[in-house]
Amino acid sequence: MSAVKPSSGELPVETGLANEIERDIALLLRAENRDPFRLLGPHIVEKDEEKRLVVRGFFPRATQASVILEHHSDAIAARRISPEGLFEADLPQYPHLPISPVIYRWRIVEEGQPAREIHDTYAFPPLLSDFDLYLMGEGTHYQKYEKMGAHPVVVDGVAGVQFGVWAPNAMRVSVVGDFNQWDGRVSPMRNRGPSGVWELFVPELAEGAVYKYEIRPMSGGLPLLKSDPYGFRSELRPNTGSIVARLDHHQWNDSGWLEWRSRNDWLSSPISIYEVHLGSWRRKIEEGGRWLSYGELADQLIPYLKRMGYTHVELMPVMEHPFDGSWGYQTLGYFAATSRFGTPEDFMAFVDRLHQAGIGVLLDWTPAHFPSDGHGLGEFDGTHLYEHADPRQGRHPDWGTLVFNYGRNEVQNFLISNAVFWIDKYHIDGLRVDAVASMLYLDYSRREGEWIPNEFGGRENLAAIAFIKRLNEVVYARHPGVLTIAEESTSWPMVSRPTYLGGLGFSLKWNMGWMNDTLSYFAVDPIYRKYNHNRMTFSMLYAFTENFVLPLSHDEVVHGKASLINKMPGDLWQQFANLRLFYGYLIAHPGKKLMFMGGEFGQRGEWNPDTSIEWHLLEFDTHRGLQTLTADLNAIYRNEPSLHQVDFDWHGFEWIDCTDSDSSVLSFLRRAKDQGDFTIVVANFTPVQRETYRVGVPEPGFYREIMNTDAEKYGGTNFGNLGGVHAEAIPWNNQPYSIYLRMPALGVIYFKHERW
Repeated sequence: MSAVKPSSGELPVETGLANEIERDIALLLRAENRDPFRLLGPHIVEKDEEKRLVVRGFFPRATQASVILEHHSDAIAARRISPEGLFEADLPQYPHLPISPVIYRWRIVEEGQPAREIHDTYAFPPLLSDFDLYLMGEGTHYQKYEKMGAHPVVVDGVAGVQFGVWAPNAMRVSVVGDFNQWDGRVSPMRNRGPSGVWELFVPELAEGAVYKYEIRPMSGGLPLLKSDPYGFRSELRPNTGSIVARLDHHQWNDSGWLEWRSRNDWLSSPISIYEVHLGSWRRKIEEGGRWLSYGELADQLIPYLKRMGYTHVELMPVMEHPFDGSWGYQTLGYFAATSRFGTPEDFMAFVDRLHQAGIGVLLDWTPAHFPSDGHGLGEFDGTHLYEHADPRQGRHPDWGTLVFNYGRNEVQNFLISNAVFWIDKYHIDGLRVDAVASMLYLDYSRREGEWIPNEFGGRENLAAIAFIKRLNEVVYARHPGVLTIAEESTSWPMVSRPTYLGGLGFSLKWNMGWMNDTLSYFAVDPIYRKYNHNRMTFSMLYAFTENFVLPLSHDEVVHGKASLINKMPGDLWQQFANLRLFYGYLIAHPGKKLMFMGGEFGQRGEWNPDTSIEWHLLEFDTHRGLQTLTADLNAIYRNEPSLHQVDFDWHGFEWIDCTDSDSSVLSFLRRAKDQGDFTIVVANFTPVQRETYRVGVPEPGFYREIMNTDAEKYGGTNFGNLGGVHAEAIPWNNQPYSIYLRMPALGVIYFKHERW
């Protein structure tokens, strides 16, 4: 628990204007007092040139109240000055007035309860500095989470919790919880003026306390009960309270990983991502199908990732969300790891263990929209604070959610500080930013008349573009080696190019075009594939315009789209052969890789987030063979520099033959940074075995067969080249040499050139 030095300040002086005091009392009792520190706590009362020191406290359930001064043994009785429970006590004359702080405690007696002693919330000065407030207003307080929300601290030797919230259009904001019987009159917060920030130090409150903010809008009406936008922990749904939490319990042991991460060249490194929904990767069937905890996931998921050879795990949003069926993409607790699987320190330990195992952790992150649940960000202070007021800008027609107002400094600051938060506090290695296209275009999924053009008459969301660029600049400046990945489904240019070159600044971009073209090609009966050959070659026309990730994500196996294995045509053997071919082609194609859980062993059913993936299928040889192939492909991908070092430049790729549409065969070459280190890839997209198929190669020597997706251990027929072939001095495919191959049906083979 950190010690906080409060801002200096003198006690308020009252000049004896009784009508003002009465007005403040009336506002307090109606829970409308915008400045409770004018009335409550210690005050110097000045009347007829005399000064006296009084303290006031509001305890609506108290029958008696008294004040205990530091270093004084006797309690000073307080008189009730309103029947609702406002008490006032005269303190002994201080030699020098004004004076601050005055150290005292209230002794409270409530009906049927023993007396209790508490420090007075309203005896403490402000804790947020003017500089903090300035940076927040400017939108550049990128560690805003250190100041806003709920923080256990020690002030003047007194332990408690410091609260901070932004609600500029509120008449009054109070912290409510079990500690004050959820009574909004009891703990109204200090208004910090034009900043719109409210703060309050509540002494004696500790970690684990459940709380919310009760906000009375300036426009009137019933108070709003809101969860903390900066809360570090939330109750498990359906409850929606925030929980006071510290984030310094876990002792990290991943310093070696973080140091290596900061200096690694990720664009030339192997990145093979396993996308996981923690609630349905595996469940405890024998215990009613409950979720695994973060600790149990660490015990089971980490060895699996290591065995399968993945370099990274991408977690579908773990930020707190009210509805399981949103899979986390409708986030409300942006700063809270979901309580579904454990505590914040449990999630930290999970990430720590992944790092110690050499596995990077990516989080899905959703700055494009948020749900309109009453306890959330929507109309937070009675106005459209985080979202646009106009539904043509503030609502998503597809998802029924609200759109952030990226042009507002405080909103932009909220989101950027949230991105920094996960990297800072949870050591996350990268953020995959969801639905970027919906942020970039003002007319996204909108018909004519349902959107508002920008100031130049265009459809580009200029505020969102500026936000995205600033986000990437801040993340990279503060955390070198961290990745940001855009799910961007349009042809927006330079998504993964630096901002100083005019790009959006992301590290990587999902290649949705490659995914759609490839899946649609594989869905075609092989007899017709020769008429669709261009779908497999088209990706190379734009492959190096961005730093691409090739995604086979959860979106492709839900909502009636069928699982990957069921997308494949043909009988059972052909389905598995096609999928093995697909995975072999995926690994060989330029770009980083992503696969959703279950795809690695050919899950039959569509993904169901309410149950485990179909682990029982591994009882069958076909599914075990596909799983073995996935692991072997990942190993080759990691171990062969030619398959990952030059993913984003023509120097790493060369067509050998992309024109053999009649045979539906593609052949190409992948090179490492050392141009003499290369791999030959030949893929046969028909169920026809080819006993003699000649392929051009650039150099003489032996070409060792390092991968054949038709190998028997994968479920194939073992049709191949007996370990490799020698090149012949026969020019072919514009190459000076060639090799004569036995091409398996629906198979892909890799050959590694071995220098003499």
